[in-house]
Amino acid sequence: MSEPVTYLLEDSIATITMDDGKVNALSLRMLAALSAALDRAQRDKAIVVLAGRPGVFSAGFELPVLAAQGADARKMLRSGFELAHKLLSFPTPIVAACSGHALAMGAFLLLSSDYRIGTEGAFKIGANEVAIGLTMPRAAIQICRQRLATTHFDRSVINAEIYAPAAAVAAGFLDEVAAARGGSFGARGRLRRIDHHRSIVRAEQHVDLLRLPLDAHRRASVSRADEIAEDVIEVVVLQRCAGGFGEKLFDRLRLAGRNQVLREQPLCAGTHRDRPLIAR
Repeated sequence: MSEPVTYLLEDSIATITMDDGKVNALSLRMLAALSAALDRAQRDKAIVVLAGRPGVFSAGFELPVLAAQGADARKMLRSGFELAHKLLSFPTPIVAACSGHALAMGAFLLLSSDYRIGTEGAFKIGANEVAIGLTMPRAAIQICRQRLATTHFDRSVINAEIYAPAAAVAAGFLDEVAAARGGSFGARGRLRRIDHHRSIVRAEQHVDLLRLPLDAHRRASVSRADEIAEDVIEVVVLQRCAGGFGEKLFDRLRLAGRNQVLREQPLCAGTHRDRPLIAR
């Protein structure tokens, strides 16, 4: 069985490519390989291009594992959002080369990158959890809240609206759409420009790399992600909803800064606007 992730370092740019030969499902194996590749890029002090295979960036978590509702499902969910946190807090720029479809957790990884370049084509991009009977994880909601355009937040999170690449730019899933020119369709050039501009700002303003204004949304997302990093697995992710599936998981999400445990407030399909959490 070939490796699902390849790592190529050239001129201080690490190209991390997902390719499982299918839809790049974020299985435990894929997630572990991506995390290891990012650790390697950090050791190499490289800037990163995160890419998918032709036609698909990632279709999200491995659904048969989720449907089984066992320990592997819980581990996969934790690993997925820990990976998103790693992307959000990565010390060097990350450009996502969205080579096709990006759905569910695949879209959340896309949103966790600094700059997102899509490719032209009949591709689907968005968060489809509600449409298939899953509850949106709280961590995913916060990632969407910080990156998506305000007018598209409810449409994406509540209505599970799916976008073509050009529309995904307006929604905030992508920053631009480019014609396909190889696996990264210009991402390496864009990454070089981003890193160059950040270096200039750093030299002139003497500020830390993580505080550079490449993306104000990313900084806010990192702050949120730091708060929830230890609670990711305690999020209500699967709940039996109308027409859906999933064993109820218990939400023991702690209030930031307070030692109170919140009562479960499920965000069910079709009715899951953010609601106040009631402390015990």
